[in-house]
Amino acid sequence: MTKFSTLQKKRSKLIVGLISGTSADGIDAVLVRVNGSGTSTRPTQLASDSYQYPPALRALVLENSLPGTGSVDLICELNVLLAHFFADAVKKIARKARVALSEIDLIGSHGQTVHHLPVPKRSFGKLIRSGLQIGDPSTIAKLTGITTIGDFRMADMAVGGQGAPLVPYFDYVMFRSRTKNRIVLNLGGIANFTALPKKCSSTDVLAFDTGPANMVIDALMMKFYGQQYDAEGQVALKGTIVPELLSDLMTMPYFKMRPPKSTGRELFGAMLLPRIVEYEGRVSKEDIIATVTRWTPFSVFDQYKRFIAKRMKAEEVIVSGGGAHNKAIMGALQEYFKPAPVRRIESVGFSADAKEAICFAILANETISERPSNVPSVTGADRPVVLGKICL
Repeated sequence: MTKFSTLQKKRSKLIVGLISGTSADGIDAVLVRVNGSGTSTRPTQLASDSYQYPPALRALVLENSLPGTGSVDLICELNVLLAHFFADAVKKIARKARVALSEIDLIGSHGQTVHHLPVPKRSFGKLIRSGLQIGDPSTIAKLTGITTIGDFRMADMAVGGQGAPLVPYFDYVMFRSRTKNRIVLNLGGIANFTALPKKCSSTDVLAFDTGPANMVIDALMMKFYGQQYDAEGQVALKGTIVPELLSDLMTMPYFKMRPPKSTGRELFGAMLLPRIVEYEGRVSKEDIIATVTRWTPFSVFDQYKRFIAKRMKAEEVIVSGGGAHNKAIMGALQEYFKPAPVRRIESVGFSADAKEAICFAILANETISERPSNVPSVTGADRPVVLGKICL
């Protein structure tokens, strides 16, 4: 354990953060230099990039992410196969930054979520919550020669939390303000936000998954146009909102659930397509894309009004994730949150595409420092806990 002790003592570390989101389109990787820990953490981004999965691999991951369409043998294989792709991403980002693997201290890997069951269930007399992130961190550690921390969610779930969202700890450390009430919004496959009242402590933080972001839009773009996503929202901007469809989508019970709550493709994934494409023929494909795209900012603002606005009036909205590139989404967010400015996260010094990967680099740093990094007020956990599994 000498290496572990040495890592704990280092004030400055080179860390690679890795994540593949609920859209399962590939791996976001970032190399950061991290100084300090806790609220004194200061990361400097050195390089970032995204590495796409081969289309057939993405299809296999999605196929094995829902009950009835996957198999235990394929999930077993994918757990190791994706670890190889994560290890390749580490090597690529190191080359991009011109840093030798031997100089990197740590890898923080979120892995690839294939299922998330945050609602407690009683089974054989035990009350359990569960989730599965594949891309085995021990395999990554052995393939790269770098200590790897992964599987961050389970420790929070073990003490009564939902295991998500985990990004709010990073949001609190990086974006809390003494002068502004901030909403930090991430638009990946699923949308989640963190509410940071000015002068807040960690116990004042409120955050949860608000519902859909890009996952359903991407699935429709593939079905209608054979494209992985709507670049800059160009298709959505050509269409007209269909009020009946938008109202129908907003009837989903998740929106009335009180936080803490989290969700995934189990609710806001491809299974929604039959319900949506029933409108095809009555309205154009562009109108359907426009409406489902509007669903993201509409539901974000709905959740803000229901659960945040009475506690905190937003004075600034900071947006990250792939949805930050979608002009239709960003325009609607500005319309809803006016007069509060809606800004991309670049305005405060981070990359919109790298934020979540940076988060898992920071969480790895907290784990190696033996610091709790869940936020119980967000996840519903009984207490703060150190997250992740350390693979030497």
